[in-house]
Amino acid sequence: MALRKVYAGLDMRQGARLDLLTEDGLDRINGATMDVMETTGIGVNHDEALKIFKDAGCTVDMKKRLVSIPEHLVKESLQKCPSRMLLAAREKAYDVKLEAGRKVGNTTFGTGLYVYEHESKSVRESTEKDVFDAAVVSDWCPTIDFYSLPCAARDLLLKGLASDVHETLTSWKGTRKHFHHVDPVAEHMDYYYRMGVAYYGGDEEAFRKRPLISVLLCPTSPLQLHANACGVIIKGARYEIPVNVLSMALSGATSPVTLAGTLVTHNAEVLSGIVLAELANPGAPVMYGSSTTMFDLRYGTAPVGAPELGMISAEVCQLAQYYGLPSYVAGS
Repeated sequence: MALRKVYAGLDMRQGARLDLLTEDGLDRINGATMDVMETTGIGVNHDEALKIFKDAGCTVDMKKRLVSIPEHLVKESLQKCPSRMLLAAREKAYDVKLEAGRKVGNTTFGTGLYVYEHESKSVRESTEKDVFDAAVVSDWCPTIDFYSLPCAARDLLLKGLASDVHETLTSWKGTRKHFHHVDPVAEHMDYYYRMGVAYYGGDEEAFRKRPLISVLLCPTSPLQLHANACGVIIKGARYEIPVNVLSMALSGATSPVTLAGTLVTHNAEVLSGIVLAELANPGAPVMYGSSTTMFDLRYGTAPVGAPELGMISAEVCQLAQYYGLPSYVAGS
């Protein structure tokens, strides 16, 4: 048999992959993002966040509440981000080790405001019981790795109660898996933390090592970190609760109509939140998130089933890998 020579730079495919961006493309998106973050800047509507950015050397216009983030600070912050994190469950058998790279998993997503009753074929507002029932189903389903809040406890909110706090406790009751809070309130982050610490009998270190909750927040497109987002980022980082910075830009509405342009503003929004987290607590666990899609000009909607969402999500995963971060993206 003839000797078979080795291949130089062989890139083998294992399973299906969707690489829409080349290395050059990733470099260009990154370069344009750095320009936007430093020259256009990020709107920050939170006094403590503005101070944190200013103390770190950013140029801050306090009157306009606009922050210019230099490239070196973005790079320094990314170097401090862990490439893997533990999404701890109440039972260790259900722990999820989230890491940068190509390993994938599944979760539920929301937060929906209505529930379809299949028996009566009617639609009603979601309730705390729906949150619990969905948690139970997710707990049973082996393909769901952790539980993201799929619907809201509207009945509690309409009563003037802190529904997000109740949703946390209700979710923990319904599933042994990790709980990913999709609708956190900055002022209530202390409650999530204290509830988690109470689960460990008052041991704060135990909770920090095995956080039973992670939180998701969305920047406001285009290019803004609103007050609640900043509060969730800062407190989440300081409590060592994993933080998911997830942009929901709309191509053709709140971001450029081209997908490349949308990726740039999306990237700037997510990276600005990640920088804030690392400034608040270096080494804080963060995820690179996306539910960005295109804007349907005919119907005025944000179709999450559009092909563009799948394309953007695939490209976002590539960007997360480029930065060495775990990612969390919406599926079509």
